[in-house]
Amino acid sequence: MAETHCSPIFSPGPTLPPPASSRGRRTTLTNLRANGCKLALNLDRSFRWTSSEFARAAPAAAQGSRSMRLIVGTIIVLVCVFGGYAAMGGKLLVLWQPFEFVIILGAAVGAFIIGNTAPVLKAVPAMFGTLMKGSKYKPEAYVELLAMQYSLYKLAKQKGLLAVEQHIEDPSESTLFNAFPTFAANHHAVEFVCDYMRMLTMGADNVHEMDALMDEELETHHQEQERIVAAMQSIADGTPALGIVAAVLGVIKTMGSITEPPEVLGHLIGGALVGTFFGVFVAYGFFGPMAQSLRSIFEAESKYYLSLKAGLLAHISGQPPVMAVEFARKALMSDVRPTFSEVEAATADLPANI
Repeated sequence: MAETHCSPIFSPGPTLPPPASSRGRRTTLTNLRANGCKLALNLDRSFRWTSSEFARAAPAAAQGSRSMRLIVGTIIVLVCVFGGYAAMGGKLLVLWQPFEFVIILGAAVGAFIIGNTAPVLKAVPAMFGTLMKGSKYKPEAYVELLAMQYSLYKLAKQKGLLAVEQHIEDPSESTLFNAFPTFAANHHAVEFVCDYMRMLTMGADNVHEMDALMDEELETHHQEQERIVAAMQSIADGTPALGIVAAVLGVIKTMGSITEPPEVLGHLIGGALVGTFFGVFVAYGFFGPMAQSLRSIFEAESKYYLSLKAGLLAHISGQPPVMAVEFARKALMSDVRPTFSEVEAATADLPANI
């Protein structure tokens, strides 16, 4: 039986080229899309560069004017509180109650002495200096820190650990450490590096054990700083209650003058309530923000040691100096972290005899 072939009812026929006008429109659309993508990419790169530069420049400017910000903040608190009180018709002279101030602040100082150890009390002058000056580590100090680590790890890789011993045994006379003055002046950081490099020369090369030991030491350092923050926070927590104590004493004094005319009693009661106001005012207007400021400064400064830890662990694990420094750089906060190019330039400018 012969096969029958049925032709389709509709045949598309040969494919015809699109008209010239259609090809022109398509080319134009393609060019527009390409130009739009290039423009969006350039805008995205420009935005990222601007954001990065702003993020690096703004904190640096803020660090340089920390004392000014402290003064400005204090003025704003005083003007808003007392200015607002005067604007609504209050008499500022009524708020002048020096003996209640003595009760509150004197009791707060006494409680501060009772509740804290001698090292914390000795650290009080330095605490106020930290509040005025801010972090002792500026962006340049972190570039110097990375350059120091590069020099140290490069020396250990090229000449061996025996070449490092002369620097870690007498760091005050070390030409390597003294080439980086900010690091050399920080005896805690110098001691941290020397201790672990010394352990490395004695054969302690287990990365996990060294990591745990570093964590323990850094946690101890953090706890020492946290004691200072907790001491300031305890004043902020206690002064409102001491303000109530001063107010109660003022009420007791007022009850002894119960036979006086109403205008006299009103003055005495108002003076007694100043104690409550003053206790809450200094707690939340000054002592609490001071404690928070100290906490922020200490947390930022802890990254200095975490950078040392990251670099040392990378070196112990066998990473080349360049990679060890990159590990250390990544441990820093973005507002003080130098770029790869800045670190490369800093290490390239190091003297050959370091």
